[in-house]
Amino acid sequence: MILTTLCYIEHDGKLLMLYRNKKKRDVNAGKWIGVGGKLEPGETPEQCLLREVYEETGLTLTKYLFNGIIRFESEGWETEDMYLYTGLEFAGELKECSEGELRWIPKEEIMNLQLWEGDRIFLKELLAGKTGLHLHLKYRGDLLVEVLEL
Repeated sequence: MILTTLCYIEHDGKLLMLYRNKKKRDVNAGKWIGVGGKLEPGETPEQCLLREVYEETGLTLTKYLFNGIIRFESEGWETEDMYLYTGLEFAGELKECSEGELRWIPKEEIMNLQLWEGDRIFLKELLAGKTGLHLHLKYRGDLLVEVLEL
């Protein structure tokens, strides 16, 4: 089981999105996602969130909200539990990311991006301000085949 964090940072009616186009063997290649990554040994989800956001964006989160846990299951990839956050306030200047292109996207345009189908489900809830999300998303390749509430 892999444990990860994912954060969608809000600012001026936009979300900071990462277009994954720089890493080799990237399950997220060609998709827009939030920022985050794997927990390191001994690290809490909150510590991982702060570290990953800073490493990928140069921003330091000063206020954030825990939205829930999403489990991803797909053939050929290890099962992943992802701690989902919304970044509400930050300090610092946005920098270039080694994993892809960072861009502020107006909230009303998010669903027009190339997203994972499961991400559309929890992003819709996130954009509506909901917390307490607990989903289990099962994929076969890029195809979402089952959605369960945990």
